Amino acid sequence: MMDLMASTHNAPLSLDKPLPGFIPGDLAWHLGMILRGHQTLFAEAVAEMPCSVRGYQMLSTVVHHEPANQQALGAHLGIDRTVLTYRIDDLVTAGLVERVPAPTDRRARKIVATEQGVDLLNQLEIRVAAAEQQLLAGLDSTESAQLAALVSKLSMDIHRAQPGANPCEAMDQLD
Repeated sequence: MMDLMASTHNAPLSLDKPLPGFIPGDLAWHLGMILRGHQTLFAEAVAEMPCSVRGYQMLSTVVHHEPANQQALGAHLGIDRTVLTYRIDDLVTAGLVERVPAPTDRRARKIVATEQGVDLLNQLEIRVAAAEQQLLAGLDSTESAQLAALVSKLSMDIHRAQPGANPCEAMDQLD
């Protein structure tokens, strides 16, 4: 361990090349830089979406995962139920989703995408994919696929170990 630290400790900082070796604690910095870059590009790609990134995540979850009810949507995304109600109201007002009785419990509400919501999501997914390609521009296609697979695997391992953890809190805590 000392050899690694000695080989990287006095390396001059350069934005043109990565530091040799990997200093303990650098993983957080690297992940933070990637997350900041992603947040900026993602927010630009979905700027017209009500509730911005959160609205996109909600609409995408409704379309791709079909949560059983409003509570399941909030739990999946880690959104407090009182906040969720207001955000759903914004999407309903924009004509992107509607509340319908949940098939398993008529007292609960299921959130479903409207045709307009599906159309907008299709358009935004193209922009989000382009933004993600821009973020990964420094990697070749094999490296991009490897990174996506490894990040997905690691995030799901963490999610299984900490199922109640809210991934959005990490984003909110960035300085």
